[in-house]
Amino acid sequence: MLPRTLVVPGGVVRLALGPAADRPLVSSDGVPIRVIGDPIAWTALVGIPLGAEPGEGRVTVAQANAPDRTIPYVITPKRYSEQRLKVAPGHVDLSPEDLARYERERQRSQDIVTTFSEPLSDAFDLRMQIPVHGRRSSSFGLRRVFNGQSRNPHTGMDIAAPAGTPVRAPMAARVIDNGDYFFNGNTIWLDHGAGLLSMVCHLSAIRVRTGDVVALGDDIGAVGATGRVTGPHLHWGVMLNRTMVDPALFLAD
Repeated sequence: MLPRTLVVPGGVVRLALGPAADRPLVSSDGVPIRVIGDPIAWTALVGIPLGAEPGEGRVTVAQANAPDRTIPYVITPKRYSEQRLKVAPGHVDLSPEDLARYERERQRSQDIVTTFSEPLSDAFDLRMQIPVHGRRSSSFGLRRVFNGQSRNPHTGMDIAAPAGTPVRAPMAARVIDNGDYFFNGNTIWLDHGAGLLSMVCHLSAIRVRTGDVVALGDDIGAVGATGRVTGPHLHWGVMLNRTMVDPALFLAD
């Protein structure tokens, strides 16, 4: 099963590439795109940036013994909600020390998101299992205002659950990073192959190490309240071609 198509900022679009003996190479502004299928029919799965303007997007397709070609698609507008929160002033107006830490972590994250590896299997099933069950306290795309100051839209799904609740791997993956981040708290990055990554944040415990291979449903950590939070919950993010997209599109109906 494939993620649901929603051709809006923060959504996913499937692009039919047609038949070819070998898997086509697809990119968007130089970023590799995941291609699935077989010689009968290939499909590109493209994550659309949350900040993308409505209008035309396009990918470039390279195939052996054929000229490069482009495939366009039309991004439709989507209006996301707004949420106002009160947090500790030190998590909005950063001290020089905290700002320096954030910049180091930002570079570390930028290196992580360039990961483009071979999938653990050739299976076409890219649907995910929710990492923890609970009330969805904040949805993807929500624009947050912290202490009256507007910030970038929310790039994941927040799920409220008691501290210590086990967090499960949403699908098979390699652990490519884990550690304590200033904003995200205790965080695990998972690589599902070919540019599909996910992250779970604000954990009270991390039960895996970088390099571990985990299966769907494996216990990888526990819900917590580390980093910038107002209470215990899990932040779950999904990234496709270096773009954070709506995790709900990957959940089975």
